[in-house]
Amino acid sequence: MDAHSRGRADEIDPADEWVLDPRTGNYELRPDNSGRESSGSSRTANRHNSGSRRESRSGVTREGSGRRDTGDRAEPGTGGPRREVPGQRGGRPARNAQEHRAAARRKGRSPRQRRRKALLWTGGVMAFVIVAGSAGAYALYQKFNGNLDTIDVGDAGSEGVAADGPLNILIIGTDKRTGAGNEGYGDTGSAGHADTNILFHVSEDRTNATAMSIPRDLMTQIPDCTTKQPDGSEKVIPGSRNVRFNVSLGQEGRDPGCTMRTVKEITGLSVDHFMMVDFNAVKTLSTAVGGVKVCLAGPVNDPDSHLELPAGESTIQGEDALAFVRTRHSFGNRSDLDRIKVQQQFIGSMIRQMKSDDTLTDPTKLFKLADAATKALTVDSGIGSIKKLTSLAQELGRIDTKNISFVTMPVVDNPAEPEPITVVVDPAKSKQLFATMRADTSLTEVKKREKAARSKQAAVLKGDRAAPEDIRVDVLNGGGIAGAAGATVTWLQTEQGVPQSTNRANAPVKIDRTTLAYAPDQADQARALADMMGLPATALKQGTTDAEGLQAMVLTLGADFDGAGVPITGPAAAPDIPKASADKAECAK
Repeated sequence: MDAHSRGRADEIDPADEWVLDPRTGNYELRPDNSGRESSGSSRTANRHNSGSRRESRSGVTREGSGRRDTGDRAEPGTGGPRREVPGQRGGRPARNAQEHRAAARRKGRSPRQRRRKALLWTGGVMAFVIVAGSAGAYALYQKFNGNLDTIDVGDAGSEGVAADGPLNILIIGTDKRTGAGNEGYGDTGSAGHADTNILFHVSEDRTNATAMSIPRDLMTQIPDCTTKQPDGSEKVIPGSRNVRFNVSLGQEGRDPGCTMRTVKEITGLSVDHFMMVDFNAVKTLSTAVGGVKVCLAGPVNDPDSHLELPAGESTIQGEDALAFVRTRHSFGNRSDLDRIKVQQQFIGSMIRQMKSDDTLTDPTKLFKLADAATKALTVDSGIGSIKKLTSLAQELGRIDTKNISFVTMPVVDNPAEPEPITVVVDPAKSKQLFATMRADTSLTEVKKREKAARSKQAAVLKGDRAAPEDIRVDVLNGGGIAGAAGATVTWLQTEQGVPQSTNRANAPVKIDRTTLAYAPDQADQARALADMMGLPATALKQGTTDAEGLQAMVLTLGADFDGAGVPITGPAAAPDIPKASADKAECAK
């Protein structure tokens, strides 16, 4: 038994320690053994299979459905059967409210303690990494907290969960082999390269998200990166030119912070956090969620990955789930780009399964899913606790699956190769997609949100404009172009007639989008400067108190700044590129 399935058969499942409080309708931890039925009053579970099932070696459902008869399990200390906690749609005999209160008094518990609710997780981001809902209490909180592995990536990420602004999370699936049965997949000695990569961009208002897959065979430049060593010291790993993206992790001791920096180098988007899993996570999570539905346009029989599935819909888990996301010989032109499409389909399906009533109302399934997910995860220290992950999941849980779009970074065949094996960034289409994400423009039709946003933006830019000579502004460089603040001040003074503009050098931190902070009584100055700079209304950040004396506005140039005089306005509409939605099932071809 491997580390992701450890446990003893005689241990009590923590999910079975929950009872239904008839007063509140909530499940709470059993206060003592008095709430358990004696052997004389226990009821016998009676479960019957329905339909018919054919399974592969790891549980692929071909047709029908049903559950095996598991029988009763003995209640510790009674010799009688132990009752399992049902899903919230069902019910079971329970003590009445008076008995509950009497039991609580015997234990000396306060009403507040008796009413203590479960720790809730809500989410639904990547299928590999986010538990869509879970129940637990302090003991479970401690258990899950101990499951997590963390890596300090320094200034490559954010220190905590961002409450405001867009959020960028890099999902990394490594080719590291852990767990029994994974030795046959490729290089068994791999240190864990960036095999599957998805940049998950969450909008500022949390109504939509874009999941952009980055091909592992993308030829790119990896910047220098600082890594933390086991003894606490730091080591700078030199960058590399014209290498595959997947070596941004693992190669020469690079950590996920190096991969995060590489993503920013390519896209101009700062990555706030990373979440990393290996091969074994696909097996354990797909099993914990009860299987993932996939659809195939035709039958598949791949001797390399050992994937064998019929045409149509199948439910896969364990070995078959891993084979499904790993195979590159069964779909399309057998390239990594076609495998990415299949992985996106699998992830979208798992998200739907995690957020389904089937999962959210089953305490036992939720516990297993939370346990498997936290054991599978390695994250940055900024989200390296259950408390922080819970906050992050609550942010992500606000997104409707229909507004999660899957896209692949636009690429073309590498022109430097006679027979292209690798790819390079498509200079036109990728620039448009990156600009769209930096501008926080939705790839989905969030009509009410976009209508309200347009109305709000239009209101910001309506009103009087100050004369150029009356504009006071301090300019800081928070982007990637050296000398940008100085060049902008020179341009403002000589070409726009803004003599009261000042170069304040580099900003404390790098930012993705240019911002203009101003006081309410400086709104006319802000509008005038927005016109000159081509700033979108979203870049204008009005404070709450008026300016004091000759206080200047603060213009911070971001990664979207391309040069003095170049309009910063982001694209008004999403680019026309192939995309898929997380709420729709598509058949792999």
